[in-house]
Amino acid sequence: MSNIGSYEERLNNFDWSLAENELEYRDGYVINIGWYCSDRICEKGEGEKTALYYEGFGDVEKKFSFNDVRLAGNTIGTFLNNLGLKDEDRICLFMDRIPELYFSFLGILKIGAIVQPLFSAFGDESLFVRLENAQTRAIITQRKHLPKVRKILDRLPLLEFIIIVDHIKTKGLENKEIAFNLEETSSVEKMNVFPTKAESPSVLHYTSGTTGQPKGVKHVHYSLISQYLTTKWVLDLQDNDIYWCTADPGWVTGTSYGIIGPWSMGITQCVLDTGFSAQAWYKFIEKYSVSTWYSSPTAIRSLMKAGDEVAKSFDLSSLRNLASVGEPLNSEAIIWSERIFGKPFHDTYWQTETGSIMISNFPGMKI
Repeated sequence: MSNIGSYEERLNNFDWSLAENELEYRDGYVINIGWYCSDRICEKGEGEKTALYYEGFGDVEKKFSFNDVRLAGNTIGTFLNNLGLKDEDRICLFMDRIPELYFSFLGILKIGAIVQPLFSAFGDESLFVRLENAQTRAIITQRKHLPKVRKILDRLPLLEFIIIVDHIKTKGLENKEIAFNLEETSSVEKMNVFPTKAESPSVLHYTSGTTGQPKGVKHVHYSLISQYLTTKWVLDLQDNDIYWCTADPGWVTGTSYGIIGPWSMGITQCVLDTGFSAQAWYKFIEKYSVSTWYSSPTAIRSLMKAGDEVAKSFDLSSLRNLASVGEPLNSEAIIWSERIFGKPFHDTYWQTETGSIMISNFPGMKI
């Protein structure tokens, strides 16, 4: 059963209270994205439902329930609180797409701090510009990215904590560095979620800097309302979907629709962090029976370049809805998609500044 309905009906009856009612939110209530994406799903009785399938380099495979996500967010949030980090402190995430990135995102929001996700492929100067501008107080990263952080540390007097999620021993740590291993830390069953309100700041994203310096765009917790509703209507996510958003959370698509939107709906999603290859992507879709797939025109064109035969060697019949974002979607890609997958990629347009989809095609619409 589709979430879409008639476009005209949606348009005529539209009001943001539709999302507020489904999320049981009223004006003036506490609204904390971290809680909505984990605790609330568990309180609805879906704690054992799979929240995340993860595959990384070295044939690493992991699976997490919504209760696992809740506990991880609590554990990370409590760790940050114990360091003295508090509401509205800027805390940067500078990691590959490992599970700790997703859990830390929610943990930071749970304590009322502002999460600053940055693309892990950034060089040290790109990192410096954004950390200095944000007056970032802490950064959560991996050993592989430490050299970049160390190189700029003496120019960032406000950066107090460098938290390394895969540093097993305290030996070898330098100034301001702290080892934190989620798997070796006792889970925190209960923590007091900070009572953020609608206009409390949540996520600080930086534009790509195509015109002048990158600009920080500060989002608020009420953004959940539009992210939830657009995920439901435009991506048409449903309870039994397996959803794959290929975007890195260093960019807004990877947070709005790679964390907040699907998890606020209690949807199972999967993450592949092994680089790009057509075979690997198709194998991933087949293995997890991905039903809704949100990607980019560049990725689609790369799949086209790999050839039709590669796609035909995998069972991709689970795909129900395809969507695209990030740059203009060319007509050739849509025509190719209809021929290979039996359905088109639906274009979506929005910006870092809006935080959610503004203009789109939607499932069932003739393109």
